[in-house]
Amino acid sequence: MSGRVASVSPSATLAVDAKAKALAAAGEDVIGFGAGEPDFPTPAHIVEAAALACGRPQNHHYTATAGLPTLREAIAAKTRRDSTLEVAPSQVVVTNGAKQAVYEAFQALVDPGDEVLVPAPFWTTYPEVIALAGGVPVPVPTEEGNGFHLTVEALEAARTSATKVLLFVSPNNPTGAVCRAEEVLAIGRWAAEHGLWVVTDEIYEHLVYGGRSFTSMPAVVPELADRCVVINGVAKTYAMTGWRVGWLIAPPDLAEAVANLQSHSCGNVDNVAQEAALAAVTGDLQAVQEMRTVFDRRRLTMHRMLEACEGITCVEPEGAFYAFPSVRELLGRRIGGRRVLSSLDVVETAIEQVRVAAVPGEAFGAPGYLRLSYAVSDEALVEGVSRLAKLFATAE
Repeated sequence: MSGRVASVSPSATLAVDAKAKALAAAGEDVIGFGAGEPDFPTPAHIVEAAALACGRPQNHHYTATAGLPTLREAIAAKTRRDSTLEVAPSQVVVTNGAKQAVYEAFQALVDPGDEVLVPAPFWTTYPEVIALAGGVPVPVPTEEGNGFHLTVEALEAARTSATKVLLFVSPNNPTGAVCRAEEVLAIGRWAAEHGLWVVTDEIYEHLVYGGRSFTSMPAVVPELADRCVVINGVAKTYAMTGWRVGWLIAPPDLAEAVANLQSHSCGNVDNVAQEAALAAVTGDLQAVQEMRTVFDRRRLTMHRMLEACEGITCVEPEGAFYAFPSVRELLGRRIGGRRVLSSLDVVETAIEQVRVAAVPGEAFGAPGYLRLSYAVSDEALVEGVSRLAKLFATAE
């Protein structure tokens, strides 16, 4: 096995989800807070569009690697509608989920030794794909005290002569932080001033709460347009995680290079899924508005319940669908009769003793924290956090 592949860590979020599902399949009453996907079905009109697409002979054959022309045009229009960013369809490359877009962006941008600034806590995949490209992921700490918001000061402290790329993520997975417009503007201008590339992951753009709003960095910092890659997809907005349709938007030469790379890896994304994505991005946002209302209710419920738990503090999440509580006060103590020394120990104790699955902070570069998804039913959420509360109440 190559050293490159052997060095890749498995996805902790998928591993936790798989363990929870295996226990459930064995008849255990498990509540899983691990998976990062909406618990809603894909809207019916999108499913119907896919069913019709199955019968069209043109979808039974290879199509353009960069995506169906109609979908690329629709993504450009959707981008203008949702973030005011003007892009040409030729700048869009449709990928197998946003995860492939992230992978291809760093393959296209990073040479061995190039440093990439990665705000921490971070989604588990980011450091892995940067390293696979030969790059060096450089964690940039954010603080619980300011809601895990990224600052120019922290970025400047981490920047070196080898820094090439800034990864920017707002709304953030795992913390739920949503940068304010003035913060996005300041960070974008800082990146432009220092000639950095920016890869901005906007997959949670529509999942913001409490009067906050999403801000697209290249839209407010137009001088970044020639050095910015936007990552997005239909997974979170339209409850389409399993359809595997994402995209990246890049300057024309980089978009062409990414399409060339994709032509040698997977070729075109599944045509039926692309037709479904076309129905999604050309439709209205009613479905996500309904989801957002439910997620907002669950967000507040989970935050309130976690704050009431023994030894737990939790920043109120502002976006996405995750809470990121600190369990640092529990470390070194015994819970459920077992001494826990890390958030990984807390997670293992929770799944073993009360059948609740969460993801340990170690997976996100943040030991001492847990990530809990509130993309679960209201009943499961209350039951799951109640179980955790009873477990943590045994701390001694």
